Amino acid sequence: MASSIEEILDGFEFLDDWEDRYRYVIELGRELEPLSDEERNEANKVQGCVSQVWLAKSLDTGADGKPLLKYKGDSDAHIVRGLVAIVLAQYSGRPAEFIVKDDIDQVFDKIGLQEHLTPQRSNGLRSMVQRIKEDARLALSAA
Repeated sequence: MASSIEEILDGFEFLDDWEDRYRYVIELGRELEPLSDEERNEANKVQGCVSQVWLAKSLDTGADGKPLLKYKGDSDAHIVRGLVAIVLAQYSGRPAEFIVKDDIDQVFDKIGLQEHLTPQRSNGLRSMVQRIKEDARLALSAA
């Protein structure tokens, strides 16, 4: 079972050393539900990531009749897989409206993530978030 964003933030609070924080990020990635071979396709591949990253989306309808987006994700790199887990903890299973309005940078700032990622990983992280936000915008416009 994947961690909630609150559990993840609590976990980071107890870790001062970035060596330990990186290990925690890798651990979070191990909690991700594996993608099937069919889900590892070009349509699910996130462009703009140096590592290979896949986000498999499913669209649902909330009790209020508005679109909910659910994701499964994976990467071929351990740290990036952990970053996928953090992004999905924030967005998967949430209403499209929330996703469009949310500023995930606040979560990254609490963790202190931005200043400890390489520029390539930061770009990949941005690409993942942009992809999810674009999915949410499309779901809202189709609703």
